[in-house]
Amino acid sequence: MQQALQRSSLVPRGFVVESAYYEDGKAVVVVRASGSVGLCPSCGAVSRRVHSRYRRRVTDLPLSGRIVELLVIARRFRCDAVLCGRQIFAERFAEGVLAPSARRTARLDSIVYHLGLALGGRPAAGFAKRLMLPVSKDTLLRVVRRRSRPPADPLRVIGIDDWAWRRNHRYASIICNLEKRRIVTLLPDREPATAQAWLAAHPTITIIARDRGGGYGEAAAKACRRRYRSRIGGI
Repeated sequence: MQQALQRSSLVPRGFVVESAYYEDGKAVVVVRASGSVGLCPSCGAVSRRVHSRYRRRVTDLPLSGRIVELLVIARRFRCDAVLCGRQIFAERFAEGVLAPSARRTARLDSIVYHLGLALGGRPAAGFAKRLMLPVSKDTLLRVVRRRSRPPADPLRVIGIDDWAWRRNHRYASIICNLEKRRIVTLLPDREPATAQAWLAAHPTITIIARDRGGGYGEAAAKACRRRYRSRIGGI
């Protein structure tokens, strides 16, 4: 039994097609979200109050040998929650469809990732061009690195020491994860205040290996005291 082809089936789920036209060799599809409400990303409150609308241009899968660009008519909503600090928020789309600030749909981004993973940068860029997927070699490698990045485990055992940007002129601090033997970050200097601020922002650290200098020891002690006071104040 034959079924009629719905225009909305050609675009990612959750969108309704308003119109379509050709522009500079591209197929431009004007879409809007099918839902009538928005969820505040800060407090999760449901809002129906539309503040304004704006347009997003994102690239989707090619169609009939043409680049497809979605012109998304997105909405801004007002959050009516009294305790929420966000008064206006931009419309969010379903997970796995279109990420905030993304320039490609999730399904196109998945293909870009697998192309970069299989072929690398320059070969994948040439092959993508033949498939009407306008991505550069740098974008392909960036997508692969972003998706292949392992989840960050909480730091427990670290080592901190100074190192030279330029010997006898400028020094900084290096922090390593001693359990995984990896560099965590580079601090711009070796001042105790800088190290203290970084240590205070990572409360999961329990063991710190350092040199005999007193600067890092002082920073660790102050960060621990500050953490202890915050816990006492929160009880």
